[in-house]
Amino acid sequence: MKPLTQHKKQPLGLMFFILAILFVLFFIADLLLGSIIIPVKQVLLALFTSPADSGETFRTIILDFRLPKALTAVLTGAALSLSGLQMQTVFRNPLAGPYVLGISAGASLGVALFVLAFSSVMAWGIFSSTGAWSLALVAWAGSFLVMLLVLYVSARVNDIMTLLILGILFSSAVAAIVSILQYFSNESMLKAFIIWTMGSLGSVTKSQLMVLAPAIGAGILLAFMKIKDLNAFLLGEDYARSLGVSIKTSRIIIFLSTSLLAGTITAFCGPIGFIGIAVPHICRVIFKTANHLVLVPAVILTGSTVMLFSDIVSQLPGMQTTLPVNSVTALIGIPIIVWMIVKNRKFVSV
Repeated sequence: MKPLTQHKKQPLGLMFFILAILFVLFFIADLLLGSIIIPVKQVLLALFTSPADSGETFRTIILDFRLPKALTAVLTGAALSLSGLQMQTVFRNPLAGPYVLGISAGASLGVALFVLAFSSVMAWGIFSSTGAWSLALVAWAGSFLVMLLVLYVSARVNDIMTLLILGILFSSAVAAIVSILQYFSNESMLKAFIIWTMGSLGSVTKSQLMVLAPAIGAGILLAFMKIKDLNAFLLGEDYARSLGVSIKTSRIIIFLSTSLLAGTITAFCGPIGFIGIAVPHICRVIFKTANHLVLVPAVILTGSTVMLFSDIVSQLPGMQTTLPVNSVTALIGIPIIVWMIVKNRKFVSV
């Protein structure tokens, strides 16, 4: 177990500064690069001047498409990384991620019911007035129902590893229900759902972003509120109780935070892998600490940076083809994880 205290010689300020510089560079690059490579001058004009002073075409591309996509990448990376950190800490398992306990799977079930079942009957008409909120609500409802089931079981099962296994089983059961819905859905709805499962940042509209941002902000706020409890969980639940931590209350708040973070991202961007599992480990190796006072902001910044880089790669700059971002994160993440495991055996210790 790594100590909670930060190594005295660890230059925290310098590392956060370097991460911040990388974040800014990748954010700007995400605005510049795509099927059309836009000059830096045009990006600055579109962002900081009036419409009359910037080219209408470039302005439309940047403000209506690339800027929302870049902001979505930032929120996605931060949310998935933070939810993964929380799950790895609570379950003291290095393989735990946003999809543990079936919380994200529950969100997927809500979206599947909305896209494959209800939308085919209602033709989205009833939901047209609510728009983005409809998609978020069905995802939250699905993840919340699974979370209630997990909380019900956790009240009767004290062993955290047993609860983790049950969570995997819940996730598998939900995936089976989604498969049945896919089997009986019509061709057009099935195609829309399959495309959603590949993961996409560019499909998030401005109205959806107005729902996505406050939901992620609420999840991050809950995580910051529970930093001390997360540190206590590192040494086991008995130790946490000795410090006065209410285990059940902390679990509920942490699960709620994870539901908001992972469920919202799943609803709007589809299931995106790797980020939630790998980024917390990357931060532990870089910062050489298990202190969540450092790790929580570190995973938010690192996850956002990695997601921006993944989005740039998925755009295949200069080409008209776009890759599924889920595939890109997996291809980037697997070599990193393998290299880190080989290079540092302590990678798998939480």
